[in-house]
Amino acid sequence: QVQLVESGGGLVQAGGSLRLSCAASGSIFSIRAMGWYRQAPGKQRELVAVITTSGPSNYADSVKGRFTISRDNAKNTVYLQMNSLKPEDTAVYYCNTEVGTRLSDATVYYRDYWSQGTQVTVSS
Repeated sequence: QVQLVESGGGLVQAGGSLRLSCAASGSIFSIRAMGWYRQAPGKQRELVAVITTSGPSNYADSVKGRFTISRDNAKNTVYLQMNSLKPEDTAVYYCNTEVGTRLSDATVYYRDYWSQGTQVTVSS
């Protein structure tokens, strides 16, 4: 089993910064993509940013230039640095990781795991 522990959410004024982190632990052979999603009240969950194993990343247009995703493969941890925060960034933020578990010498099984979510509130 794999656990994701998320931290770093909170309340911040518009223009401020927050840094989220999400650490994976448990039966991990390897981790492929790691990403951040968010869900605001009454809205669907949306992709914020994703980063691959080797480093290339993609961002939602709404956060480009303000948010930076990074990862520490040695610590199985993904980060989201959020700068110039806006009230519309208010949401519950979730991390998602694609984790591989070794089933045998020749077989690795990959599946997605989600964190419990952390609230980010940006006041105007």
